[in-house]
Amino acid sequence: MTTVILAFDGSSVDGSAYTDVVRLAWHSPGWLDDTVSAWSTYGLAVFAVLAAVGWWRARHEGAAAAVSALVVPVVVVAAYGVDALLKLAVREDRPCQSLHVRTLEACPAPGDWSFPSNHAAIAAAAAVALLFVSRRLGSVAVVAALAMGVSRVWVGAHYPHDVLAGLVVGALVALAATRATRRWSAVLVRWLAARRLGALLLTP
Repeated sequence: MTTVILAFDGSSVDGSAYTDVVRLAWHSPGWLDDTVSAWSTYGLAVFAVLAAVGWWRARHEGAAAAVSALVVPVVVVAAYGVDALLKLAVREDRPCQSLHVRTLEACPAPGDWSFPSNHAAIAAAAAVALLFVSRRLGSVAVVAALAMGVSRVWVGAHYPHDVLAGLVVGALVALAATRATRRWSAVLVRWLAARRLGALLLTP
């Protein structure tokens, strides 16, 4: 007996906007498409670099600031987990599958759900968490997160509403986690110090 997995078709939400963006991408200069595609594929590495820089600088400001910086990758993993659960719950087909359009990025296989965007959730989570570490680094990350969201539609991987939902998911998870971290900052500092991880908190 064959099991049929029912999937949600999100094209009725903003399929026309998605099609317009994909069509624009195909009529844009090659250098622009290459740049956006590269950012869409490798741009998340920038957030890792910003998080590392934030932690390195935070060590000079005190243990509490260092803890806030160390929480950034934890927040990113949490946001990815929440996003993945939502994907399994909604099970929205990729727009390239529903609309049968030609996209810059290869169309994922059926079952690789579209809503919400993992890339957008990860980028937003990192950006919001970084705002609690450094306003300057966080501001750069916010711009980068928005650029990541746009790039995912440009290459044809997601509908605009997938990206918007991913940004919201990432931001909400980051806000909840960073507020909890601030509340329990002293406890976390003692916990890390007790496990010989104090070197992560302060500059030697």
